[in-house]
Amino acid sequence: MSHIERPGEPDKRMLRREFLAARNRLTADDLRETSAVLAGRALELPELAQAGTVAAYVSVGSEPGTLALLDTLCARGVRVLLPALLPDNDLDWGVYTGEGSLARVQHGGRMALFEPTGERLGPDAVTAADAVLLPGLAVDARGMRLGRGGGSYDRVLARLERAGAHPSLVVLLYDTEVVERVPAEPHDRPVHAVVTPSGVRRFRPRAD
Repeated sequence: MSHIERPGEPDKRMLRREFLAARNRLTADDLRETSAVLAGRALELPELAQAGTVAAYVSVGSEPGTLALLDTLCARGVRVLLPALLPDNDLDWGVYTGEGSLARVQHGGRMALFEPTGERLGPDAVTAADAVLLPGLAVDARGMRLGRGGGSYDRVLARLERAGAHPSLVVLLYDTEVVERVPAEPHDRPVHAVVTPSGVRRFRPRAD
C-alpha cells in the first residue's frame, strides 16, 4: 500500500527543519541554564506540583532539558513514567528512579534515546498519569503542538482519549518556539500549557 501524505505534512516538515536548526545553534551553556530555569517554572505548575503520577521523557541533544525536573519530581515522591520506543513507534513505559535507572538505546539510524531499565508496564500505563509532559518543537496560540513527526505521541493522545483519561498536557519549549500558528490536522489535540524560560502560558480547550 502506498503512503498517502496528509495535506499539512510538507509545511510541518519545513517548520521542523527550521526549529531544529535553531536548536542546533544553542551552546552547552545555553542548554544547562535553560534546563534549570525550565525545571523551576514547571514545578510552579499546580498540575505538576499536585500530581501523583507524571508521564515524561528524557531530553536528548538540544531539546529543552528535563532531567532536573524529573529528579525534583522523584525527590518529591511523584511516580515518574518514562517512555521506551517500540518497533512500531508506539511507546511502552517504565518508572524513573534516578539517572541510574536509564539506559542509552540506539533505535536504528535515529538519535539515541534514554529509556528506563526497569519493568515494562505496557503502553496503557500512561492512562494513569495525572499530567503528561509532551516533547515538541513548537506550540501555537491555540495550544496546537508541532511534534517531530514520528507519531508516537499521537498514539499516546489517542490512547488517553479512548480510555477517557484527562491528564494535564504540558510541553516544554524555548521562548522562540511559541508561535502564532502551526499546521494542524483534525486528529491533533491542543496542550493545556507551555512552559518556557520566560514563563507559563495556558490554553483554553477547543470547543469541539
